[in-house]
Amino acid sequence: MTDSEENVTESEGTGAKSTLTSARVAVRKLSDNSWEIPIGHTPGMRVPGRLFVSESLLGGIEPETIDQIANVATLPGIQKYSMAMPDAHLGYGFAIGGVAAFDREEGIISPGGVGFDINCGVRLIRTNLQKEDVVPRIKELTEELFNNVPSGVGSKSRIRASDRELDDAFLHGAQWAVEAGYGVEGDTEHCEANGYVDGADTSYVSTKARKRGKPQFGTLGSGNHFLEVQYVDEIYDREVASAFGLEEGQVTVMVHCGSRGAGHQICTDHLRELSQAVKKYGIQIPDKQLACAPAQSKEAQEYFKAMLCAANYAWANRQVITHWTRETFENVFGMDADDMGMDLLYDVAHNVAKLEEHMIEGKKKEVYVHRKGATRAFPPGHSEVPAAYRDVGQPVLIPGSMGTPSFILCGTKEAMDISFGSACHGAGRVMSRAHAKKEFHGEGIKESLEARGITVRATHPSVIAEEAPDVYKPSSEVVNVVHELGIARKVARVIPLGVAKG
Repeated sequence: MTDSEENVTESEGTGAKSTLTSARVAVRKLSDNSWEIPIGHTPGMRVPGRLFVSESLLGGIEPETIDQIANVATLPGIQKYSMAMPDAHLGYGFAIGGVAAFDREEGIISPGGVGFDINCGVRLIRTNLQKEDVVPRIKELTEELFNNVPSGVGSKSRIRASDRELDDAFLHGAQWAVEAGYGVEGDTEHCEANGYVDGADTSYVSTKARKRGKPQFGTLGSGNHFLEVQYVDEIYDREVASAFGLEEGQVTVMVHCGSRGAGHQICTDHLRELSQAVKKYGIQIPDKQLACAPAQSKEAQEYFKAMLCAANYAWANRQVITHWTRETFENVFGMDADDMGMDLLYDVAHNVAKLEEHMIEGKKKEVYVHRKGATRAFPPGHSEVPAAYRDVGQPVLIPGSMGTPSFILCGTKEAMDISFGSACHGAGRVMSRAHAKKEFHGEGIKESLEARGITVRATHPSVIAEEAPDVYKPSSEVVNVVHELGIARKVARVIPLGVAKG
């Protein structure tokens, strides 16, 4: 998902070629929720495209998004297909919702396949509070969360981080945050990759990126990032829900944000280098925003190691927000966080590239999987799924739009075959921010949400207008596509009670 401050380039259109053909004409139906973009749609395609979307959602896919999926299929070393999830929409180079895997030796690495908000992701904190415990105090709670977790354009942290602490966050992510007192040991056990990825190297992070990241620990940012108090409205799979510690009526808290200015600057810095690398290595690309380099080249590896710094920073950022969220609940309810059962259910990235092992044509192969607006969805038994969930599969967290349901799903074995263990990441925009501000009025949206029992607190009414529920696809329809495909199975639905936004 894009962020209006940290990811301006992402949301302002791309250099992809335009087309007069509709999405329906450009694709060939394979099944109810699977469509092929044939080789030849864009000259030089090495593999077909795959679009996972229902027929009704297909009508909302821009033709330029189809072009972007096809353009990615031209990149060297791409494996199987260039893919996009049902929340797909236009992005920078790669479509948002895109998934592509590239051979470790013969493939490439591309910043466009990750995006500017590196490791934008979601975490879910469960509680043992019930809806009826929280509703009477939801306005106070939402106000306190808004005050205690800095948000908005240019928001500054309550932490005065030293250079050493910044390095520790870049290298050790949520692990650093917990050791620094912003959480408990069990938190990192329930993070993707235990809250950090090895291989980060701060020598490839610019002074400007450090300067932007240093004052932003524990901040939400702006745009579609949020901190949301919710309750479990419906359970679809009681066995898996029990393993996840979920039950109907239970209150949860969802955090959605990323690497803030540090990640944006890291992407910007390395795009310059990789734009030159395309020429140096003679790589033919149909869109300059697909800047890339051979995976083992100096330029690609320098970007990758810097990108991992941003990913780790994002995990540290969400961990600090978790700590302040627990403190806020303690202050409002006069109870200890442990007594309220405020455990981390899971934290998962949806903008990142990682080196993973997958079965391709019957053989194990290491590939750089680029997930941009796509959530990892690993199956039962996978070594990277936390021990507590290994029997049922990885939690997959799919936020809705403000005022609409979010969903908890679980990863499947089928996802490994279909989509390199990937699912959708949210509802997916259908309207630009500029259009939304003309179409909607923030105060009116706020009043209509409050009439439905949803309290909203934001830095400015325009933020609410930009994020009005109608600017997104229906989250339930997007989630149903991945459920029906077997990429991820529905476990529970959560409904917002209070939302703090930047």
